[in-house]
Amino acid sequence: MDAGIYATESTYLERYVQLGVAGDRVISLSFPKDPDEDAEADHPLFERITAYLEGVEDDFADVPVGLTLPTDQRAVLEKAREIGYGEQVGVEALTRMTPGLDADEDEDRQLVRTALAENPVPMLIPDHRVRDAPSGAPADVEQKLRSLEGL
Repeated sequence: MDAGIYATESTYLERYVQLGVAGDRVISLSFPKDPDEDAEADHPLFERITAYLEGVEDDFADVPVGLTLPTDQRAVLEKAREIGYGEQVGVEALTRMTPGLDADEDEDRQLVRTALAENPVPMLIPDHRVRDAPSGAPADVEQKLRSLEGL
């Protein structure tokens, strides 16, 4: 992968899917109504994203991501990445799954919500599979991803 910004239009989402890439890692994934004007249209990951948005099952687990978040938030997102296609969990379950966090602690559950809300690569880290939490994606995109996976 080459460093840069890439965007492709999604008719299903009625938005663009825009990637920020550094080295071999995706560092951002967003869903703008209009792409950055310097965004390039061709990236190898777009073929898989398009297929996923057409209903082809893909968990994107092999796509390298670069997370520039505090360690505790990164741990939450790494666990969220393990939630399989078509599966969903709640904040409490994700808190329990994350090493060092206690699902009985309000502060730890809030940390999980914050990590999901600040997720820089929604879809690749599937925060839409956490049913009672915010997403790094806009609400309409989150709902379409949930619908796509039957959640």
